[in-house]
Parts: sequence; structure tokens; C-alpha cells
Amino acid sequence: MKVAIAGASGMIGQALTDHLRSSGHTVVPLKRNAPGSSQVFLGVDEKYLSEFDAVVNLAGENIAGRRWTDSQKKLIEESRTSTAGYLASCLSRTTGKPVVFINASAVGYYGNRGDLVLDESSSVGEGFLAETCKKWESAAEQACREGLRIVKLRIGVVLGRNGGALAKMLLPFQMGAGGILGDGKQYMSWIAIEDAVRAIEFILANDSVTGAVNLVSPKPVTNSQFTSAMGKVLKRPVILPAPAFALKMILGDMAKEMLLEGNRVLPKKLESAGFKFMYPNVEDALAREINGVSQTKTAQAF
Repeated sequence: MKVAIAGASGMIGQALTDHLRSSGHTVVPLKRNAPGSSQVFLGVDEKYLSEFDAVVNLAGENIAGRRWTDSQKKLIEESRTSTAGYLASCLSRTTGKPVVFINASAVGYYGNRGDLVLDESSSVGEGFLAETCKKWESAAEQACREGLRIVKLRIGVVLGRNGGALAKMLLPFQMGAGGILGDGKQYMSWIAIEDAVRAIEFILANDSVTGAVNLVSPKPVTNSQFTSAMGKVLKRPVILPAPAFALKMILGDMAKEMLLEGNRVLPKKLESAGFKFMYPNVEDALAREINGVSQTKTAQAF
């Protein structure tokens, strides 16, 4: 397949580009245009996109890059809706090709739901992240036309050594300063980077996979369980909890929605379609990313 990727410079984008190319696909990164341009991506319009079999949009402002001020929230939302909306508008005017449009979203769509088990049929939640994801997905749905499959990829916490949440957590844990966040009971829906890019390739190749798709491991964990697994893999103590009030004082709304709340999301559509996870267990995923080894490999090539 010939695949165009927006957001190819991010952690998932880089890993996906490498994976698809190693599998024999042709990958072309889309380049952002200057702010204020009528073309969000340089030289990208419906004619240009008609050269591709698939378009994957992973672009968006880093959601945990800065404290959530009003201006930062606006940037987070608009960086997602503008890119998705522009690509969707172009794709709606194509004919024949591309045949699939994969647009990133996030499990934040479901909001804070405690220990309630969620799948793709679950309703949208409440809060800034849920509202942003709802608008993000609505922007992507504008691509609707006959012959174009639209996939809204609700991504969990991606565990990869080259960036994202894991890279930020490693140093404090390595120094023995890691610990549970708040009461540690909040769920974390996660996925290993290797499984994430394999799943996206699987979706590209399988016409039956459409609509919302949860890109998460089949075994979500609580923050307490994740913290314990980190300590075990790194052989470090995890004895310094971070109180909820302190996190809220330092990070504001971001602490509440991203660290102290969570959701228990399952990949029902992926599993029903036959996708096999290489790293369904968080300890194995962490060992693979941190130490380059895994004790149990359960995967088979799809």
C-alpha cells in the first residue's frame, strides 16, 4: 500500500513509518504548512491524496506538554480538529482512492468511568478530553463518501522507550522515587508501541474494521498495578506515593483528568477481527521496552 501519514514525526508516527516500510509499504509523511495558510499541509489537496491507498492522521499538539491553561486547551483542541477537518474535507472530494482514512482519537473519549468495563459501543464521557475527542472524531467523519472506510482510533497510553508517558516516568522510577498517583485505584488503558503499529497495519489490511476502534491492550491495569510492574521490571522500590492534592496543585486540571482519573477500556473490535497482541501483559510490555526482553510472547503474525 501507499500510505500518507500526518504526524509522522511523533512517537507513534515514527514507529509506524518504520514498521510499514519494513513490511514493504510505501510511506510518505505529510508536512505542515505555515500557520494561517489555506492548506494545512504543504501541497496537500484532494488531487494529491488521490495518489494514496490510505491516509493516517496522527497529528496533534502534545496533550501533556504544558499546563492546561485556557490557551493551551484551545491549542490542543484546534490542532486536532483543524488537521482532521482539513484532511476529511479533501478526502470527501476524492474518488476511488484512498480507500481508508484512519484518524487518531483517544480513550479520553470515554471520560472518567471508574472500573466500568468499556468498549467501542460505550457512550462519550464528560470533561475536557472527552469533549475534545468528540469534536476530533466529528471532524474526521466529514470525509464520508462512498468507498472510503473511516476508522477512529481511540488510543490508550502508548508504552514506548522513545517517548510518551513511559519516557517521562523512567527517571523517577530509576531513582527509586516512583510511586502510586493518588489512591492508585484509577484504571490505565495502555498498549505497547509494537502492538500499536501492528494493529494499525492490521486495520489498513482489513476492510471489516471500521468506525471507532480501541487501540489498547486487552488487560488494562490500575495505577497501583502499573506502579508495581514498573518497580519489578526496574528492580526499584515504589514507596513514595504522590498525593492527589499535590498533583492538582502543580498540574491543575491536567492532573485530575490524566493522572487521577481513568477508564477501563477493552479492544473488542480488534479482538473480534482476529488481531493477536504480542504484549497483552503490562509487565512484559515494560520489560520489552525498558530492558529489551520479554518473558512471555503470545503473538502470532496476523
